[in-house]
Amino acid sequence: MRCAAVLASGLLAAACGSTAAPNAGSTASATAGTAAAAAKISLDVDFAGSPTTRPAHYVLRCEPAGGNVANPAAACAKLMKDADIFGPLPAHILCPMIMASAGRATVTGIYLGRHVDESITDGGCDLARWAKLRQVFG
Repeated sequence: MRCAAVLASGLLAAACGSTAAPNAGSTASATAGTAAAAAKISLDVDFAGSPTTRPAHYVLRCEPAGGNVANPAAACAKLMKDADIFGPLPAHILCPMIMASAGRATVTGIYLGRHVDESITDGGCDLARWAKLRQVFG
């Protein structure tokens, strides 16, 4: 009986860790996919050409910082400070009737957990938002 107990415990010990855990080989890719899906900011920005702005396409991801902007970490820091850059304008504001150029930026993606699908022009009520976008992606 004692031999059977020793043999059984030996088999159990040998079986521990002898097979790979499910999805063990994909841990790194699963972690990377989760990080990309959980990014606080994930934006695609297209600037249409105008006399003062050349056409350009940018991608920016934050936490972790990445994309094709010159310095993704600095761009993320600027965007994180300005929670009102996207979304509806405040009610009852006076807007300058100035169109600085024919510039237009189309912004799509996720910004601090909210879906963004906006077109921002270089003038009028969007003048301040345009300036902020140009600072980040300029």
